[in-house]
Amino acid sequence: MRGATVRPRVLLVITLAEVGGAQSYVAALLPGLAERYEVVLAAHGEGPLREAAARAGASFVPLRQVRRSINPLRDAAGLVELMSLIRRVRPQILHASSSKAGVLGRLAAATMRVPVRIFTVHGWAFSAYSGLASRLYRVADRLMAPLTTVIICVSERELADGLAAGTCKADRAVVIRNAVDVAAAPRSRHERTIPRLIAVGRLKAPKDFLTLIRACAALTTGSYEALIVGDGPDRAAIEAEIGRLGLEDSVRLARERADVPELLADSDVFVLSSRSEGLPVSVLEAMAAGLPVVASRVGGLDELVVDGETGILVSSRDHEALAAALTSMVEDRTLRRRLGRAGRSRAEALFDLGAFRQAHVDLYDAQLALAGAVAKSPVEGAERR
Repeated sequence: MRGATVRPRVLLVITLAEVGGAQSYVAALLPGLAERYEVVLAAHGEGPLREAAARAGASFVPLRQVRRSINPLRDAAGLVELMSLIRRVRPQILHASSSKAGVLGRLAAATMRVPVRIFTVHGWAFSAYSGLASRLYRVADRLMAPLTTVIICVSERELADGLAAGTCKADRAVVIRNAVDVAAAPRSRHERTIPRLIAVGRLKAPKDFLTLIRACAALTTGSYEALIVGDGPDRAAIEAEIGRLGLEDSVRLARERADVPELLADSDVFVLSSRSEGLPVSVLEAMAAGLPVVASRVGGLDELVVDGETGILVSSRDHEALAAALTSMVEDRTLRRRLGRAGRSRAEALFDLGAFRQAHVDLYDAQLALAGAVAKSPVEGAERR
């Protein structure tokens, strides 16, 4: 239509396209953004994000040099790669997720004078890593903070940790909690004769599946079955621990699956034994399915799970406490049902997709206006489409 405003361009950058919490966040966000902005998504490797971009009508650009591990030469090449991509796309907004993309993306965007530079924290890397890697990420995030227009924290805990560490500023940070499509989630249809415990996640730190395996060894044989869904570099160690403890008949490892919602609906209890988290989407998906949650009390978990009302929270790395919580779930069907129903209601009330997407659109529009680039109106967008 003559006179219609050109839609602002948004470049979403995430380190890897694989399965993960940050990737689920981006996939959930894409449809809400693509209705209003021209969206380009850049990530390294193969994975479901490529298909999510296609479904939402967004462009996907594969990154060659941006990787998870710290490598000075490759990271320098990744910075140049992102600067070249920005030069081609010319976005008004760069929105980075995940630690490596967050550092390189913000630095590239500031260098190339992108008006709005946003970073979403899915758990601070200095908390997830240890040793030199933790110190390097803390320093890098502190250096990037002045170059960032706004930082999105997925939980109040992440905001508090960032403020304490000096990796974000109060006047340049907001909290937008993760969300899932609760209405579309298959709900737990029945209870199995033998309760199934299900855990979903990448087999790599900060996930701590060894603690879960050791907790399972303390449960009564035959009183449960456990299914671990995911893949990653710790798979061999997890398999070895299952064998060492003689749990081959009780604990099964599945690789990455496309039918996780259905697997949740066919399970009885969701378990997350992590050493560090932001606000895990996997827990929200379990709550949407009507499952009670047993999880480590880390990150923003206590903002999702109400201890004793929608699940049970335990100390991280404590397999005995985890075993006690799982035993109560396995032995008490009424408790499982009550906590699962309450979790589903909480997800409906606080963590559904509509408000999540609108909060991002409102933030984008406000930052574009402050930067002097005003987003088009919904009427103009409807006429353009």
